[in-house]
Order: sequence, then structure tokens, then C-alpha cells
Amino acid sequence: MIRIGILGDMGSGKTYVAKNFGYPVFDADYEVSKLYKKDRGTFLVLNRKIPKHIRSFPIDKNEISKAILSNKTNLKKIISVVHKKIRQKMKLFLIKNKNKKIVILDIPLLLENKINKKSDILIFVDSKKKDIEKRIKKRLNFNRKLFLKFKTLQFTAKYKKKKSDFIIQNNFTRKSVKKGINIILKKIL
Repeated sequence: MIRIGILGDMGSGKTYVAKNFGYPVFDADYEVSKLYKKDRGTFLVLNRKIPKHIRSFPIDKNEISKAILSNKTNLKKIISVVHKKIRQKMKLFLIKNKNKKIVILDIPLLLENKINKKSDILIFVDSKKKDIEKRIKKRLNFNRKLFLKFKTLQFTAKYKKKKSDFIIQNNFTRKSVKKGINIILKKIL
């Protein structure tokens, strides 16, 4: 099985690119959102660690945002709970797809949390800064302070590019993304 890790800045279109490969995708952001909506165990642990902010199930993302912005240690508490669960879900995904030729890992902090393996093929999704900013500001519940806080957790785009085996230019058209994907697939298959 070939593991492909998708890297890039927030809002660069990593998930869009991942889904266009046509292979099973582990989407960590989607899995986190499912945890907040459906996993009572995650709620109970977060409620115990941050009772002032995490009060009701399903967990409202606004509660998470307020918790993160109110106190520096809250983000670490949330990460300690959520990342462990996401790693478990990723393991199950990899077991379920062990016979697939390729799997795509769409995990925002792939390098930062040392989730990738040396044998993984890393692809950096490169987008123009102005396009990224436009897309991020359109997001529901966009919060600049929260955005900047999450940016501090991430390696720089320059570093991620350097670590990548391939770069896909994403100008947010399906044609450009598909062309980049086809070039990469020809090289690795």
C-alpha cells in the first residue's frame, strides 16, 4: 500500500485535492467533527478537563473555539484527547484499506504530530496567498484569532514544501488539480 500525505497551508485546498485522487481518503477534519457530534466518550473527557466551556453534547464547535481562545492550556487539553482518538481512527482506516493500492492521508498536522512514515509520499498543495485568504474568510464561523492560533501549531509552508516529494499547484479549478494528480500517479505507480 502506498500512503500519500497531503500537506499545505490552511485553506489551500488539501481536502479537495485529496478527494480528487480517486483512492480512499482519511479526512482528519471530518473525523474530528464526527467525534464532536457523535462520540459521547470524547464529550465526557473534554467536559471533565474543561467543564467551564464544554457543557453539552453534541459538542458545539463554538464551545471549542471559546475554550481555545480563553486559555492557552485548553488547546493542549483538547489536542491530547482528540489526537489520540484520531490516531485510533486512522489505524482502523488503514486496516480496512490494507488491500488498496493507494490511500490518501488528509491530516492537517501530519508532520507536526509525526504521523507520517519515512516511506510516505508527501504532496504539498500550493495555492496563491490571496486565494487562500479569500477562501478562509468565506468559511462559516471564521475567527481571525483562532486562525492565527492554529497557524502557530503548524510548520511553515516553506518547510512543508521542502519536505514534500511533489507539489500540486491548486488554482481552484478541477482541471489543474487533475492534471497535477495524473502526473504524480504516473510517477509513483
